[in-house]
Amino acid sequence: MDVDAATQTMIDNLPARTGRTREEWFEVLDAAGLDRHGAAIAFLKAEHGVSHGYANLIVTLHRSRGAAPTAADLVDAQYAGRKAALRPVYERLRAELTALGGDVEVAPKKTGVSFRRRKQFALVEAPSAARVSVGLNLRGTEPTARLKAAGGMCTHRVDLAAVDDVDDELLGWLREAYERA
Repeated sequence: MDVDAATQTMIDNLPARTGRTREEWFEVLDAAGLDRHGAAIAFLKAEHGVSHGYANLIVTLHRSRGAAPTAADLVDAQYAGRKAALRPVYERLRAELTALGGDVEVAPKKTGVSFRRRKQFALVEAPSAARVSVGLNLRGTEPTARLKAAGGMCTHRVDLAAVDDVDDELLGWLREAYERA
């Protein structure tokens, strides 16, 4: 049984196991007014005798209700507040990356934006208010002072602080990563 199937089984069994429907539990949590995940779990366990697994499920469902964020919402959140000054760097990168070909898929996530072809070839993130980090898949390419070795899904990383950092050298690495994907 996969995780989604297991979760769905728990959701289906929620009234029988806890004595309340999902909507009834949402009303209980709304009335309690707890903003922290752990505090809400502890409340359900202590005050209502719910097992840890079902308490976690109820709180997770409660916190995730409503519409899922759009791709634009995810990018807006990444470049909000102190990181807002980096948004033009992201926009320039997005324009350059999507211009590489009509097959480029832009996939915003919570903390970064993945650019894919047949597979991911670039990942743009703003890890701090001072820089945008561009992860690239360039297996076999020797790192340089600017093109740093990285781990995880990307083999290399380039840090940018301004739109002018999106230069010919970086554009060459972006094209190479695109062509290899």
